[in-house]
Amino acid sequence: MGRRKKIVQECERLMDEPENIRNIAIAAHVDHGKTTLSDNLLAGAGMISDETAGEQLAMDTEEDEQERGITIDAANVSMTHEYEDTNHLINLIDTPGHVDFGGDVTRAMRAVDGALVVVDAVEGAMPQTETVLRQALREGVKPTLFINKVDRLISELQEGPEEMQQRLVSVIGDVNELIRGMTEDMDDVDDWTVSVEDGTVGFGSALYKWGVSMPSMQRTGMDFGDIMELERNDERQELHDRTPLSDVVLDMVCEHFPNPVDAQPRRVPRIWRGDDESELAEGMRLVDESGEVVFMVTDIGMDPHAGEIASGRVFSGSLEKGQELYVSGTAGKNRVQSVGIYMGGEREEVENVPAGNIAAVTGLRDAIAGSTVSSIEMTPFESIEHISEPVITKSVEAQNMDDLPKLIETLRQVSKEDPTIQITINEDTGEHLISGQGELHLEVITQRIEKNQGIPVITGEPIVVYREQPQQASPEVEGISPNRHNRFYISIEPMTDDLVETIQLGEASMDMPEQERREALQDAGMEKDASQNVEHIHGTNILIDDTKGIQHLNETMELVIEGFEDALDNGPLANEPVQGTLIRLHDARLHEDTIHRGPAQVIPATRNALHNALIHGKIKLLEPMQDARIDVPNDHMGAASGEIQGRRGRVDDMYQEGDLMVVEGIAPVGEMIGFASDIRSATEGRASWNTENAGFEVMSDSLQREKIMEIRERKGMKLELPEAIDYL
Repeated sequence: MGRRKKIVQECERLMDEPENIRNIAIAAHVDHGKTTLSDNLLAGAGMISDETAGEQLAMDTEEDEQERGITIDAANVSMTHEYEDTNHLINLIDTPGHVDFGGDVTRAMRAVDGALVVVDAVEGAMPQTETVLRQALREGVKPTLFINKVDRLISELQEGPEEMQQRLVSVIGDVNELIRGMTEDMDDVDDWTVSVEDGTVGFGSALYKWGVSMPSMQRTGMDFGDIMELERNDERQELHDRTPLSDVVLDMVCEHFPNPVDAQPRRVPRIWRGDDESELAEGMRLVDESGEVVFMVTDIGMDPHAGEIASGRVFSGSLEKGQELYVSGTAGKNRVQSVGIYMGGEREEVENVPAGNIAAVTGLRDAIAGSTVSSIEMTPFESIEHISEPVITKSVEAQNMDDLPKLIETLRQVSKEDPTIQITINEDTGEHLISGQGELHLEVITQRIEKNQGIPVITGEPIVVYREQPQQASPEVEGISPNRHNRFYISIEPMTDDLVETIQLGEASMDMPEQERREALQDAGMEKDASQNVEHIHGTNILIDDTKGIQHLNETMELVIEGFEDALDNGPLANEPVQGTLIRLHDARLHEDTIHRGPAQVIPATRNALHNALIHGKIKLLEPMQDARIDVPNDHMGAASGEIQGRRGRVDDMYQEGDLMVVEGIAPVGEMIGFASDIRSATEGRASWNTENAGFEVMSDSLQREKIMEIRERKGMKLELPEAIDYL
């Protein structure tokens, strides 16, 4: 029997013992060594050879990941590890570190209970470290810390024991500060800070396959002095033999991460708003494998032979072939064709996957990333909220018209697999727009369409996504229907940042019970009366119904909302989406006869009224911004800061870190296109940098009119603005 078969059998045997299961994700800033670390763990579990671990990058299963040297898709693997004479099943997800693929990290966190955060000893905690920690903690996932690349401190930076200790202590301090700040408002979390003493921090080198932690030092008798000596003398093989990285990390995982029995009672109330007294809730809390099936899909992948594969977490019941299951938000049932577990790039079919495990399922044709799949109809899990929103768009057309149906099918598939991508399909013009998190994100998607699907495509230049937002409150505005029989009276005002964030994070939505929504909005600063009259939330805009006892308004409200949504999706300046607006409907006069207050009357009346109110509220164009951090040698610092300032950006901070200067600043996304090649040539390739989406900011007044005209022209709109827009 092959080694692989044995591992699969052992995994199957352990699936029924939730106390011995650990579901974990490895998360970190880009290039801090997650995938190399995953290789070590696979080798430790006997799944790949020890010699190639660290170079094989087994979890980067796609060709383009190997070529670019970065992880693009989260990859799953199940492995076993013996700890204190008990065999444990570890389901691991290796997540991407590049900011453009942050959506994969958020989704992975829904499936796991522990996050191993990897930080580069030389670079320390970076912007993306903070983002992945926030994603983990928001989902109720417990962190531990592994400080990687410690070999560089010894061999490259030649640091002595004291300098090294100071550096490591400061990295741990930074990470703990982030954890404290993010968990202070969480009632269901004890102290989750990490420490060397209790074994929640490990150190080592994923490249040279050695690692230590306080418990491992006590076990092996090795201390930092021995490590420095062996590392300096290039005796790395002995280091690996005496204190292998995989043992240290997998012991830490088994010891410090919660098993599903401990984790689910805490996590379920955080991600599910259903009736916590119900049998279903009890089944999820107890990880009951004989209960009703509840499966949360966190990822959709394509297999050329098996078709779509939905992977995710089984919270209750057992998944098996032939089951007919409901998929949230769709009618009818889907039939499970097969269930399996992942072994890196390969999927191994098994008889059944019980509660507490991560499963891969085929046959759920209606599922998308984020669906709740269950054996009875139930309240779905909270939607998985992505912190950043698409900021850049590209048009994609098929080179040959014959490929058009296949391209449309592929684009639909892409948006199923990656909800952070937005696809707009225009079947009339044959032009399709893909919006994503950044240039690299879109480049990877279009490259995969060409390579994997064999569809030659033409892509347009990247287009930046803008927003529109009012800057002040408007007076009450009247909207009159074309037949002059219906009138609506509305006003608008800008919303506070706290309210906008509450909606963005999904803490207030129309899907939740009214009482909970009210409380969340009041906590974010909304007045009590207003929170009780919330009629609709669209994007980050809220409609409040302040009317009193108006006849026929109930029947007409759906059309009123439709008119408002249309006006918000296509703002008055350049048809860009409107954000952060509170709309109050004060009064309405409606015709008695239904026929005179149909869609053709109500929708234009409310749409025009809202556009007029927004113009009275001095609506302006907002552009997406990016935080940039550049690490560069001293003599190239001027060139690096010049690259930010020359892009309408501003430099916020410059400081020394080790032998490098760090330049931190912010610049508009529109100006950052092509930044990668420019910064390389300006610094002779000596700079390393990363960017992070930083929300939207009002564009400077001097550029507003010019940019609005440019967008209107691109969209084929009239080039004269409404007369009332005289403030730009």
